[in-house]
Amino acid sequence: MAHVKSAKKRIITNEIRRQRNVARRSDVKSATKKVLAAIEANDLGLAKDLLKQAEAKISRASGKGVYKKNTASRKISRLAKRVAAASKVA
Repeated sequence: MAHVKSAKKRIITNEIRRQRNVARRSDVKSATKKVLAAIEANDLGLAKDLLKQAEAKISRASGKGVYKKNTASRKISRLAKRVAAASKVA
């Protein structure tokens, strides 16, 4: 355990940030799963709306440093591809 006051504060701050990052990452995963579930149910209108929401959450997480820029872009791209492919089939 740290003895210096600033080090103790750092430990607390790091834990708070870790918890926030875990919550953001979980939010992104949930949004992604909702999009995929809508695709499975062949509800393309809902899937497109959910894609917009998921894209916003991924971008926000990227801006906050949870994901790197390319990782966020890749996640958004793959989701969009899935929705587009489902639209072509239907």
